[in-house]
Amino acid sequence: MIRTLFLLALLLAAWLPPQAAAQDPALRFGGQIPPEVDRIYERGLEWLAKKQAEDGAWQDGQTGSGVDGLCVMAFLASGEDPNFGRWARPVRLAVRHIILSQNAETGYLPNSMYHHGFASLALAECYGAVDETILWQGAEKPGRSIAQALDLAIRCAGTSQKKNRWGGWRYNPDSTDADTSVTGAMLMGLLAARNAGMDVPDETVNAGLEYMRRSTGRDGSVAYSGGMGGMGESMNRSAIATLVAAVSKQKDELKYPATLKQLTSKLEHREGNYEEYFRYYMAQALFQGDYASWQKWNAMTVRQLNESQQEDGSFKGNSYSTAMSLLALALNYRFLPIYER
Repeated sequence: MIRTLFLLALLLAAWLPPQAAAQDPALRFGGQIPPEVDRIYERGLEWLAKKQAEDGAWQDGQTGSGVDGLCVMAFLASGEDPNFGRWARPVRLAVRHIILSQNAETGYLPNSMYHHGFASLALAECYGAVDETILWQGAEKPGRSIAQALDLAIRCAGTSQKKNRWGGWRYNPDSTDADTSVTGAMLMGLLAARNAGMDVPDETVNAGLEYMRRSTGRDGSVAYSGGMGGMGESMNRSAIATLVAAVSKQKDELKYPATLKQLTSKLEHREGNYEEYFRYYMAQALFQGDYASWQKWNAMTVRQLNESQQEDGSFKGNSYSTAMSLLALALNYRFLPIYER
């Protein structure tokens, strides 16, 4: 199916007007998928499907709506039909569980604002792709729609943001401070929701982006918290700052090139801690900012993941690491809307 869609995409590109077709079709739709990527991805998805609980959640290691959301995105990114393809059941069960786990009054998606951001992102990617006429088939009673859940999640983000003086987010929806890591996750959820056609207040997005800008130094270093300058080198934080600036189309003329340079000048960097988290953001930031650098980095990452994937198809034997590792490769497929450049 993936190969067929790729050929159709190329044919579509040929019929586009010159200004639309000017972009390299390989950049928009992907090129030849390396066989090892297909192999890694297939084995990983098979493992995730086996490990999903009957209620739709993944309960090994880290748990919460954000982990469920990451797993959903891994399935969606494969290119299979989310409604009738091989992975339709895992997607449907997981989306139901995310919606049912949401606080119906506040819109909060547990277990932290990290989870809220990733779960919001997943719901935004599902919106319009998952057929809601069959989403609740077989359930005891229908839950709220994806659009309703997303709207509640957006409202929760705005309410939470107003409680802290920095304009970003921290772990708890009632936190009075913020950090760039959680804020990055929240912004990606909001930007994806806006991209999907949801009503996302400009003031909420702009305040979060301003917090990220204030936290970024002219050398491309990004502070963890405090909302001032850079203060310490972190490839993770530079990747997050680069990504949200690119996706929001608000690239500071001085700081964006600096954060991107932090990444492109150290393509062989490997994280000792939070390596899956690093790969997840590095893949997207490089793809958005420097396609040639992404190609080099992607080839190295494919080799690394090919070597580190366990015999059962998982990464480190848990769902979070497996989903994040697969999503680091998902730009080879180009199916998720949030991956569009």
